[in-house]
Amino acid sequence: MQIKKVVIPVAGWGTRSLPASKSVPKAMLSVYDRPVIHYIAAEAVQAGIDQAVFITSRGKSAIEDYFDYDPELEALLEKKGKTEMLAKVREASTMFTSVTSVRQREQLGLGHAVFCARRAVNCEPFAVMLGDDIMDGGENGKSGLPQLVEAASRYKKSVIGVMEVPEDHVNRYGIVEGEEIAPGEYRVTKLVEKPAVGTVKSRLAIVGRYVLMPGIFHCLEHTKAGSGGEIQLTDALSELNEREGMIAVKMQGLRFDTGNPDDWMLANLFFSLRESPQREKLLEQMRKLVRSKSLNLSC
Repeated sequence: MQIKKVVIPVAGWGTRSLPASKSVPKAMLSVYDRPVIHYIAAEAVQAGIDQAVFITSRGKSAIEDYFDYDPELEALLEKKGKTEMLAKVREASTMFTSVTSVRQREQLGLGHAVFCARRAVNCEPFAVMLGDDIMDGGENGKSGLPQLVEAASRYKKSVIGVMEVPEDHVNRYGIVEGEEIAPGEYRVTKLVEKPAVGTVKSRLAIVGRYVLMPGIFHCLEHTKAGSGGEIQLTDALSELNEREGMIAVKMQGLRFDTGNPDDWMLANLFFSLRESPQREKLLEQMRKLVRSKSLNLSC
């Protein structure tokens, strides 16, 4: 089974990132030297996906533009001999063979956002990646969507990515209960959207990566508003699981929820320290800041 398309919902208001996201889509906020959406796209490409479907809203055209060619900018960089920068600029425009934007006129929840992609997906199995979660595989090199695509090919079923969260955080996520059938792989028995703390035994949280069979659209078509008054994808996944079965895969590596300002800052620190040619200088500057009395840090 080949997964060719990824649906990336980016229509939300980005309220957690205000005021930074007031005029810039949160998916376009920079992490080190590229926007959040670049890292997400690179993960999709690593999983063998070459077609992107962005679920957008008014004011989000910068996201689609980022993956388009910019002849004037490229000509300027080439004229000035900035070959390294030119290669970085061209990388984004060559990631996908096609980029489609679908307008979500009302933000009615993640389930509704995915449902908006039904015509663009065209009855094929497809991936879903949330537009503010960055996954990094670290030394293993394979994390997030590549793991799910591989599992979907073996099981021929929908696969959702999960990570363990603290017990007192389960009310922030969709939670999966299941039977472990292989190391880090579970046959899903139950999905609960944002359960109250103490009402579930599992700590396996759904964290923004999915490979879904097209049957999800039939489920979403009649899914009613649930938690928060929104059409929850987790509710539709519960029905899909009853109809077809479903696998959960515990994802490796690190996750940065860049919609959270603290996680966005940590992502910047992580990728800066790993990729910057000025890494040692940056580390020394950080040590000076930590020792600075103006920060009032006890350490």
